[in-house]
Amino acid sequence: MSLRFLAAVALLVVAPSAAGAQDVDGYAARSFNGANGVTMLYRLFIPSAEARKKALPLVVYLHGGGGIGNDNLKQISGGNATGTHVWTTPDAQRRHPTYVIAPQLPQGAQWGAPGLDVLSPHAEALVQLIAALTREFSLDPDRVYLTGQSLGGQGTWDMISKRPDLFAAAVPLCGDGNPSRVAAARRLPIWVFHGAQDPLVPVSGSRDLVAALRALGSPVKYTEYPDVGHDVWTRAYVDPTLADWLFGQRRTIR
Repeated sequence: MSLRFLAAVALLVVAPSAAGAQDVDGYAARSFNGANGVTMLYRLFIPSAEARKKALPLVVYLHGGGGIGNDNLKQISGGNATGTHVWTTPDAQRRHPTYVIAPQLPQGAQWGAPGLDVLSPHAEALVQLIAALTREFSLDPDRVYLTGQSLGGQGTWDMISKRPDLFAAAVPLCGDGNPSRVAAARRLPIWVFHGAQDPLVPVSGSRDLVAALRALGSPVKYTEYPDVGHDVWTRAYVDPTLADWLFGQRRTIR
């Protein structure tokens, strides 16, 4: 099953003209103006009308460095296709119907601000966007899940360190952060993935954060692939137990 999925996303090809406004694989192109002056391009996947008869969860995906731009496309294609499309296949939606948002950073912006006490401007705009979507759609506020890879993995760590109350669970991939700030997320369900051979974000980034959480009694889960480099998302997101674990979590931190 996972091999077929990987083959499908590897073939994701979108014409340049699609970058502006049209839907791509069920993802609508949208834009959000934050109260802090940040304009955020994002893609939104909306489940079927039948599924939307009840409140549904929301998966928030933070792209890696390859998703940076202003085309509102790179964050759901190329190396970011697996992390956005694993939740939206017909089979995945039958088992766990969910909304998915994939915002895009412009050049020079960051998801995380590990050296600061506050969220980065784009992370703060994202918090506002989640609130706006909760008002627009029938979303379950107790089932908002955050995940991201590489640059987005760092952003995931930073956001749950500063605003763990917003999320039911988090899945940071090949990220790093500030272990001294992670205490606030000690009660949040977290599943961390990293490749031991990662040449871009050393595996120590995840190891140190996991160790800091475990020292505080956190039940954080950690999967380290000994033979994988930076592209850990090709293995992590298709882990057959990940979706059931993720969607089984509900918000407990208020």
